[in-house]
Amino acid sequence: MKDYLLALDQGTTSSRAILFTRGGAIAASAQIPFTQHYPKPGWVEHDPMELLTSQLRVAADCVEKSGLHPGDIAAVGLANQRETAVVWERATGKPVGNAIVWQCRRTADFCSQLQREGHTEAIRAKTGLVVDAYFSGTKYRWMLKNIPGVEEKARRGELLCGTVDSWLLWNLTGGKVHASDYSNCCRTMLFDIHKLQWDEDLCRLMEVPMDWLPRPVENSGPLGVIAQGVPYLDKLAGLPICGAAGDQQAALFGQGCFAPGQLKNTYGTGCFTLLNTGKAVESRNGLLTCVGWGLKGETTYVLEGSVFNAGSSIQWLRDELGIIQSAPEIDVLAESVPDNGGVYLVSAFTGLGAPHWDMYARGAILGLTRGTTKAHLCRATLEGIAYQTADLISAMEKDAGQKITGLRVDGGASVSDFMMQYQADLLGVPVERPEVVETTAWGAACLAGLGVGLWNSPEELLKDRKPGKLYLPETDRSREYAKWRKALDRAKQWEDA
Repeated sequence: MKDYLLALDQGTTSSRAILFTRGGAIAASAQIPFTQHYPKPGWVEHDPMELLTSQLRVAADCVEKSGLHPGDIAAVGLANQRETAVVWERATGKPVGNAIVWQCRRTADFCSQLQREGHTEAIRAKTGLVVDAYFSGTKYRWMLKNIPGVEEKARRGELLCGTVDSWLLWNLTGGKVHASDYSNCCRTMLFDIHKLQWDEDLCRLMEVPMDWLPRPVENSGPLGVIAQGVPYLDKLAGLPICGAAGDQQAALFGQGCFAPGQLKNTYGTGCFTLLNTGKAVESRNGLLTCVGWGLKGETTYVLEGSVFNAGSSIQWLRDELGIIQSAPEIDVLAESVPDNGGVYLVSAFTGLGAPHWDMYARGAILGLTRGTTKAHLCRATLEGIAYQTADLISAMEKDAGQKITGLRVDGGASVSDFMMQYQADLLGVPVERPEVVETTAWGAACLAGLGVGLWNSPEELLKDRKPGKLYLPETDRSREYAKWRKALDRAKQWEDA
């Protein structure tokens, strides 16, 4: 029986591959970090070839570690960092330059121009998005306008573009498939989420050639097969690729949030809260309306809020400041002090996402005294992530017209017991962390399993779902939350627009 599923999870700081059993247990995994490029303040880039090579290597390593025969694997599922933009040559597959990462702020001025010209509401009506440098469409335009030779090649029809899912799919299939799933298409600011197609007017507005763009497809079903000659994957040639989703929608699916009203938060490089709304709900509180997934002709919509810097602020403490040597140390230091000592960290290193949408905010540390220690700074960092999540959920409650009753959590930083307890205290509801926190990869695997027929419906997946660790509210944090809001105001509009 082909009872194993291979998930390829291409994230913002590393590429991972996880081999799951049909029951959701991890049979093997592999992970490789890759280089972050910061050519200018507020700019973030990745080398597309490093993304690809690292992903292919971990896929091969994962299967090798498992000792399984490739014939034991039923299908492959893809999950990816969203909004990161890649442009490459149709004939050679060579990227025209580095990928522009979702965190990058280089197109903020053009976004401000779109706002001044009055395009905000038209863009929101079609795409469910606010006008922001976060999304892919303006990144494609930047490459067209600023990389030498790209405009000429575009006129000759020699280029393709896409988010990381389509870049991987194109390479895994040997250049035979140029497609992108709905959950990634909807993050470009070029896609009509109601018609499920690229919008000609938006492409013209952002000067993105429509023949660059991948074919929009559902999230589960036959997407292609791994081609002969793909580096590192000779043994996996012929494996069907049957599922794909942006990492946050994959995590919502992996958490089993199939019913309207269920929500999850992923504590990764950024922090992402998604609420299953079933039908499309227009936000009036700074959130995004997106496609969750498309399955068998049915489309599920979500409300989403994004914190740009969550786990990356922990990395900042480790890599740039040297306050900790490894991520787990932050919990030890945070718990070594009884409170934050009046210190608040706003991690707006690349601006503020939902519900504030301030491209010109910057990071700030408030409340420093001579008695402030690195332990206080560590605690303030974890608390800051929880505060920003609380901001998102407050906006979701307003849009949905109801209070949440619980939160499912995942992602690397969710292993912090201190932060999960603080989150429960802030929200006043139970917070549940699953037994296996790799819900993004599991969601991609589930979509692939559905696509290849291992299950007939998402509801079948819930039969084997095991309860995780539950954090119940213990302390009222309203006073601290009020101080956070004060600190947040200090960080807004720091840079001149």
